[in-house]
Amino acid sequence: MIKKFEIKSHDGPGRIGKIDGEVTPKLFSKNDLKIAPNQGSAYNIDREIAEFNVKETLRLAKEHVDECDTAVIQGSKYLDLRIECLKELQDIGYNGFIIANGDSLLTNPRDLVKLVVSLKKEAKKTSYFIFSFTELSFMPILAYMGIDGFLTDSANYYSHLNILQTPTKAYDLNSYKIYDNLTREELEKKNLENMEFVIREIHAHMKNRSLRNLVEERSGTTPQNISTLKILDRTQMDYLLEYTQLF
Repeated sequence: MIKKFEIKSHDGPGRIGKIDGEVTPKLFSKNDLKIAPNQGSAYNIDREIAEFNVKETLRLAKEHVDECDTAVIQGSKYLDLRIECLKELQDIGYNGFIIANGDSLLTNPRDLVKLVVSLKKEAKKTSYFIFSFTELSFMPILAYMGIDGFLTDSANYYSHLNILQTPTKAYDLNSYKIYDNLTREELEKKNLENMEFVIREIHAHMKNRSLRNLVEERSGTTPQNISTLKILDRTQMDYLLEYTQLF
C-alpha cells in the first residue's frame, strides 16, 4: 500500500521529489492518505507515558500495515523515542511519515531542528516526511531542512482558532479586525489558498536553487523562525553542506 517516492534533486537538504507522479514538497489532505491508527499524546509529558504511546503506535501500525500507507512518528519531546519509532515503522514496511506535535515543535526551535535533522539522517532514501499543523511562514525552512509535505488540515485547525494564516504572519482575528463577518469556512478557504501560494513559492525557489533566499527572507517574521534558522546554521552545518552545491 505504500506510495512510491523518489528524489529528483536537492536544493540544500531540501528535496524535489515525486510521490506517485506528483511533485514534492506538496500539500497532503488526510483524505488522500491512509493513515495508520496511532496513540497520540501531548508534547511535554512524562517519559513513561511517551514510551507507552510509542509502543501502542507501533502495535497499531503493524496491525494495519496492509491497508495503510502512512504512519505517525510519536515520542513526544524524547528524541530517542522518535528515532526508535521511525526505525520500527520503516521495518514494519512504511515509507510515509507524519511528524506528530508539529504545533508544539514550532515553539521549540532547538527541538525542532534536532528532531527533523535526526529523522532525516536515520531515514531510508525512499522515506518521506509530512509536517502537521505548520504555520505558513515556517514552510520554507521546513522544506529547506528536508520536509516533503504539509497537511492541509492545518488550514482547518487554525480556522477554528479564528487565526488567518498568511505567507509571513499569523493574525488572530479576535485581535486584528482584518475582515468583517468572515465565516469559519471562508477563513479555512483563505488559509488553504495561502498554503497553496507558499508551496508554489517553494517550488519556484527550489527550481532556481534559491530556497535559502526565501528561508532567510521569512526568518524575520517571528522570533521562533529566526531562532530556528540560527540554531540550524550553528548546530547542523555539516548537514547543510552535505547537499550544498559549491558551483
